Amino acid sequence: MSSVVSQKPNVKWDDIAGLGPAKEELQEAIVFPLRFPHLFQAKRKARRAIILYGPPGTGKSYLAKAVATEVQHTLFSISSGDVMSKWYGDSEGLVRQLFELAREKKPAIIFIDEIDALCSNRDSGPGGGNEDTARMKTELLVQMDGVGKDNSGILILVATNLPWSLDPAIRRRFQKRIHILLPDEEARKQLFKIHLGELGNGISESDMQELARRSDGFSGSDVANVIEDGLMVPIKKVHMATHFRKWYTPCDKSDPFGAPMMWKNVPPNKLKEPALTYEDLLVVMKNIKSSVTEQEVEKYREWTQQFGLEGA
Repeated sequence: MSSVVSQKPNVKWDDIAGLGPAKEELQEAIVFPLRFPHLFQAKRKARRAIILYGPPGTGKSYLAKAVATEVQHTLFSISSGDVMSKWYGDSEGLVRQLFELAREKKPAIIFIDEIDALCSNRDSGPGGGNEDTARMKTELLVQMDGVGKDNSGILILVATNLPWSLDPAIRRRFQKRIHILLPDEEARKQLFKIHLGELGNGISESDMQELARRSDGFSGSDVANVIEDGLMVPIKKVHMATHFRKWYTPCDKSDPFGAPMMWKNVPPNKLKEPALTYEDLLVVMKNIKSSVTEQEVEKYREWTQQFGLEGA
């Protein structure tokens, strides 16, 4: 199947800001059984199915890649488009083929992103009551149970933004349901540093802390959007400049070392871009809002109290 990641992902645990408890849970559930197999004998068994759930953009897919990197497993990264087919009977056949391939390649991880698109409640909702998807979900349940098959060495790791929409039969198959929360202030500070890289060298530690404080309620992808827009500010300064210094960096017209010039007159290999500043990022943040509402956060909390585990 084309969904198999042929090259091992290269995402380290340290590449993921925050999420300490979630990392610990995944390491204990997945990495320990491989590194210390003698600890998982007799009554103590390694986890075989784990759900990562929480708001969009919080690093669920990244965690799956970090797991695959750590344990050097074959990673089957699956989306709804990989197993859904318009032809009668094809969808359940593709699910069966996926598990057969994983058994051949084990140890293996099957990662299904946005599992809710495939396994919503069979009684209602998109992907729920349709006959084709119902057969596909039944086949998925059969393959997960592994009746008559050897599923040892196979981990099923799934992610969802809508855990409450999952079919109860699917939900029960997952022994661990880990809530991936929005990043806290320290994690957001790490995210700013990771995304800025060397371009953030001119921003002080105290300013980084203030950026983290002002981005309360932002997801990891929201922070990435701030940085993406922020990195375009120096480009805009070059584009809008009417004066440049003699070493071809834009400046204010009152600068004593500046001279009237437009960007079109700057030699391509001579331009020196202005540094990204803390003030630039503050301006950008005024135009970017959190993509997750407090009502949505509360809904995740309620589901966690009933079914889940705080993982971050």
